[in-house]
Amino acid sequence: QVQLVESGGGLVQAGGSLRLSCAASGRTFRNFAMGWFRQAPGKDREFVALIRWSGDSTNYADSVKGRFTISRDNAKKTVYLQMNSLKPEDTAVYYCAAGHPDDTVVYKALAYPYWGQGTQVTVSS
Repeated sequence: QVQLVESGGGLVQAGGSLRLSCAASGRTFRNFAMGWFRQAPGKDREFVALIRWSGDSTNYADSVKGRFTISRDNAKKTVYLQMNSLKPEDTAVYYCAAGHPDDTVVYKALAYPYWGQGTQVTVSS
């Protein structure tokens, strides 16, 4: 069992940066792949980034490649999402997720059984 709590969201101007954190509780954190998803009003939840348990394998949505960086600290049971060059279209509630998705389903929310409550990110133009 894993409990996830996100933090670090807020209001930022376009071109700015934010770093989201996701703190996990539970003994098996280091075994899980950790993902970030986001959901804008009226839209489906969409994949943003994934990092495998070892930290040496990552995946990114095309829309955030080169701007966002996912990382994890297994000793602190925390995963991070550094977001740079933010755009108004990045505005959404950002969710942290944990699971063991196969490579073919990393982009699917259903592949992750554990979720945080979400943190709002708003990017003004």
